[in-house]
Amino acid sequence: MPERAADVAAPPYDVLSTDEASARAAGKPWSFLHISRPEIDLPPGTNAYAPQVYAKATENLQGMLAARILERDDEPCYYVYRITAQGHTQTGLVCAAAVAEYDSNRIRKHEYTRPDKEDDRVRQIEALNAQTGPVLVAYPHAPDVDARLAQLATGTPVADVTADDNVRHSVWPIRSPEAIAALSAQFDALSALYICDGHHRSAAASRVAAARRGQAARWPTQEHEYFLAVCFPHRQLQILPYNRIVTDLNGLSVDAFLQRLSEGFNVEAAEAPIAPTTRGEFGLYVAGRWYRLFIHAGLIPVTDPVARLDVSLLADHILAPILNIHDLRTDKRVDFVGGVRGTHALESRVDSGGMAAAFSLHPTHMEDLMAVADRGQVMPPKSTWFEPKLADGLVSHVLD
Repeated sequence: MPERAADVAAPPYDVLSTDEASARAAGKPWSFLHISRPEIDLPPGTNAYAPQVYAKATENLQGMLAARILERDDEPCYYVYRITAQGHTQTGLVCAAAVAEYDSNRIRKHEYTRPDKEDDRVRQIEALNAQTGPVLVAYPHAPDVDARLAQLATGTPVADVTADDNVRHSVWPIRSPEAIAALSAQFDALSALYICDGHHRSAAASRVAAARRGQAARWPTQEHEYFLAVCFPHRQLQILPYNRIVTDLNGLSVDAFLQRLSEGFNVEAAEAPIAPTTRGEFGLYVAGRWYRLFIHAGLIPVTDPVARLDVSLLADHILAPILNIHDLRTDKRVDFVGGVRGTHALESRVDSGGMAAAFSLHPTHMEDLMAVADRGQVMPPKSTWFEPKLADGLVSHVLD
């Protein structure tokens, strides 16, 4: 129901802890967090991956459908989805993307996935028989597509929500067969699409589709061959840095650590927090002081799109050789802080005594992501933080 959109819309399931989700959903019985984070409706301490969690999600979804808080479309359609935040606007297409295009790598990846997180999304999809978290996808420069979407984003939206973080989410349905056919043809003509956020959701959708193939009697609509996506122009997407913090200096004193850094970087003391504005520039916060680091130009690879990323330069020239942190996916001595939290969050983590040092980075560029995906390569973990985020609950894809 359009008038209930503000009651339903919620942050993505994977940006909140259980406690944060519980606080956000307090007093909001129709918040989509009751579906995306259903452990909040179970006794404290319930394992978020326990069978009763997925059962609760199903119960809550059916309850919202029965109360007509959520309604199903009578016919297939597209939606235009516009996000507006602090002067930034991005306008994209809500669609069901083909699993076959994902499997063939026309919809391209740039990250490894973790089996446990894939398993969680598979169980969620199977329990709900629906995909409720859209995959954020970018399409390459296509002015005609941009113009058509802008033209379709007119009139009164079917959902128009300004979330707690002052981000506005507006959604318009596209029901005209002619408009649907024209958009389909335009997207079919694109050379590739790029997953930005949602690698586990898309991988899980592929697994569900593979498991359901050959069961036409049970799944006659073949909706499992598609997954929920929102496709934006790559030039409209914003990537913030994904900063790093470390628990210790690998036995080095601060002075010895700075001396080691000077072998590969120009190191300058700074009077204010450093938010790097160019490639090859890093901020370091240690022992209550900020330093600006510039990597020596000769250390930046020219041809390898992964090795020349700033997140790779930090890993290859500081984290691994100096701090003995080699696997960012598993090493507990390193943690990650999204750039949306600002440099003050880095200072806080270090000043609290829980961490020894923090590194601020220049954000990865969309062109970097696309180059990596085009080569079939993989970025280091936590290379991108897309902001603003899509809202959960405004659109879902039912698999029957």
